[in-house]
Amino acid sequence: MTDNAVLRLRAERLARATRPFLARGNRTVRCQRCLLPQRNCLCATLQPQQARSRFCLVMFDTEPMKPSNTGRLIADILPDTQAFGWSRTEPDPALLAAVENPDVQPLVVFPESYADAGRPVINHPPMSGKPPLFIMLDGTWTEARKMFRKSPWLDRLPVMSLTLHRPSNYQLREVHAEGQHCTAEVAAELLLQAGDTAAGEALFSHFDLFRQRYLAGKPHHPLHQNAAQHPESCP
Repeated sequence: MTDNAVLRLRAERLARATRPFLARGNRTVRCQRCLLPQRNCLCATLQPQQARSRFCLVMFDTEPMKPSNTGRLIADILPDTQAFGWSRTEPDPALLAAVENPDVQPLVVFPESYADAGRPVINHPPMSGKPPLFIMLDGTWTEARKMFRKSPWLDRLPVMSLTLHRPSNYQLREVHAEGQHCTAEVAAELLLQAGDTAAGEALFSHFDLFRQRYLAGKPHHPLHQNAAQHPESCP
């Protein structure tokens, strides 16, 4: 099994759990790496890439365990991606060290409308200087806002507020508002705008395949019904 930081975080979170984590569709037999139904596993299609850009995922509580999580896809394509669980009062010392790394430019990826007055905001990834470290707050929209508001160790860092050029194609969970994008879509667009074109396109392709196979595993979705009627076309 290919390892990455999100899978390690998932294993740690499961080990701490006092009762089984039951996601939607928990009776489905899943691949324990990509968390898709075994018949739809996409692990054999993974094609990691190199990029100047770096990513640090700060994940809300059970997010690493959810089959619908797309932060994991970033780590699939960029194996150096870091991932940490979020704590309001006791942030992981390794997380604090990651954002203090003098070899990178740490940027908190979030809409500028939520930044306090006077906080530095940039609207395009830096193309020169130290590699950017994009800090992604990974959870539901409500959870992401909570992490943004209640992480004082992030307050001194500039906000990376991105304009996305592609409409969202998520469809795996209900979105908070029209125009919102999932974590993997935002990361892929960041890569493209930062000049990491091959990695950005690879992440978009990986996300599209993940989305298709995830939906194909939902019994009432047309993709699942089509696969049942035409098993020879199954992935």
